[in-house]
Amino acid sequence: MASQLRLRSALALVTGAGGGIGRAVSGRLAGEGATVAACDLDGAAARETVRLLRGRGSEEGVPRGAHASFQVDVSEAGATRRLLEQVQACFSRPPSIVVSCAGINRDEFLLHMSEDDWDRVIAVNLKLILCALFLFPTQSIFLVTQAAAQALVSSGCHGSIINISSIIGKVGNVGQTNYAASKAGVIGLTQTAARELGRHGIRCNSVLPGFITTPMTQKVPQKVLDKVIGMIPMGHMGSPEDVADVVAFLASEASGYITGASVEVTGMRPSWGGREQRSGTQMEVFSCNCFKDPGLCTLPHHSAWLPAGEDSVPRLQKGWQCMAQEC
Repeated sequence: MASQLRLRSALALVTGAGGGIGRAVSGRLAGEGATVAACDLDGAAARETVRLLRGRGSEEGVPRGAHASFQVDVSEAGATRRLLEQVQACFSRPPSIVVSCAGINRDEFLLHMSEDDWDRVIAVNLKLILCALFLFPTQSIFLVTQAAAQALVSSGCHGSIINISSIIGKVGNVGQTNYAASKAGVIGLTQTAARELGRHGIRCNSVLPGFITTPMTQKVPQKVLDKVIGMIPMGHMGSPEDVADVVAFLASEASGYITGASVEVTGMRPSWGGREQRSGTQMEVFSCNCFKDPGLCTLPHHSAWLPAGEDSVPRLQKGWQCMAQEC
């Protein structure tokens, strides 16, 4: 690590830094020498991230840095502006690296989705952008990107803005019309921002995670995970650190001529249908809160798992849909 301190003089603002990918990104940037402003709606989680970052200072060649935590709801424009003001006041400069990785989902089939669920996901994931787990929830990309860009332009500083989207923004997913639309919007917003901000020396890129391992996936039946893994050409799920490595590259001058890009971190895009599926069948990939906690999911597809069928796929009760659905 000592020979790779590409971000030694950088100040990085990371939203959704209280856990998951956001915490991994914070650790990776700090490991590259950056000072991290860890932001999260959960103030205690943000403080824990900073505590862990300061502990990294004991590693040879890695400076401790004056990392700081901030509790804020970045889905509110006023709160986001105050956050940037607080960060500048704390560090006497605007962040030159901004990573938006935080979000939500409110899953429901298109035929039954409420306007409130649509509006909330669009408002949080696209207006703001947060990052969570698996095929990612969000917090306001628009507000964070706008506030960060305004601070950088007014100060005459160059910078790198990195927004976490999702592969679902490219390929869609059953039961997630609002989530897919918000993540596709993140890609479009980032590409447009890259065109507008390039002349100011500000690069904007998005990262599209696929199936990512988190502690919450331990709640998913192993046979279901095996089916998911079977659809990934590389044969395994990714880790938050895999995403963090890409973010660190995009934050550094090693990617100095890259802007407006959408980088997939998927182990190659899953082959929907699965390489082990029988002819005439298709695996429906469901990435909602099933992978977190069935109690969090709003879709009516959770029930006791039935015995596995002849293809070893655990079955759900008739009429219910989830990761193991065949159609």
